[in-house]
Amino acid sequence: MWGRLWREALFFADWAAALAAVRRLAQSGIALSMLRVSTPAETTTNLAIAGRSRSAAALDALLRWRGARAPARCIVLVGFTGSAKQVKPARRAALDLLRRQGAIRAGASMLGRAWQRSRFRAPYLRNTLWEARYAVDTVETATTWKRVPRTLAAIESALGAALAGESERVLAFTHLSHVYATGASLYTTFLFRTAADPEATLERWRRLKAAASEAIVREGATISHQHGVGSDHAPYLAAEKGRLGMRALGRIVATFDERGLLNPGKLLPPDAED
Repeated sequence: MWGRLWREALFFADWAAALAAVRRLAQSGIALSMLRVSTPAETTTNLAIAGRSRSAAALDALLRWRGARAPARCIVLVGFTGSAKQVKPARRAALDLLRRQGAIRAGASMLGRAWQRSRFRAPYLRNTLWEARYAVDTVETATTWKRVPRTLAAIESALGAALAGESERVLAFTHLSHVYATGASLYTTFLFRTAADPEATLERWRRLKAAASEAIVREGATISHQHGVGSDHAPYLAAEKGRLGMRALGRIVATFDERGLLNPGKLLPPDAED
């Protein structure tokens, strides 16, 4: 069947093993349409959201027997697109590589289909969380493979400490959403309690966003990946682009928007657009 997306889910005993395996797969040249790896915290969260059932209990028992114990284990989703004839060799090569790196293929196709079914239910969960007085947002970046572990730790640590002054806890968890030969995108979700005052809730979000953004800048990662920069990330753009880069962007804007019609001052400071 043309255009079909085939998904598989596999587990690794810990984050270091999962990261090394997906890096090798990303650099192998095998034709993939998706490769996503969740940290232990995100793996635990996603399995908890899936609920308790006899099949979930059986999966947990199997994974523990094979050495992938909670809370250290990680789930990896890998996808292939095309006809069965196209997908078969890529799928076989990818799964062979991952198994050699220690992957556990337990309920692979079932979990892949389950992820596909629930992929776009997150907005409804967000609304439910809001009604329960919890807010959720995301932050994303990209960096080189060598810097992934340190950058991930910096972002999650910054988020975890951002509301400590109010004795508020923050839940943060991450997955690699896009992978390349040279590095990967880190996509972090964070949840925090809302305050009785909406302005206080907004201030909490601002502190969390600033803490994560400053951690990204300190680690030399990009301030945004596929989501773009926009007004939320504009204060951190200069740290990434440098003086020369900002000047170049300003001259591009001045050349193609001489009359200043396209949101002047929105992304670049006024002096950069002159």
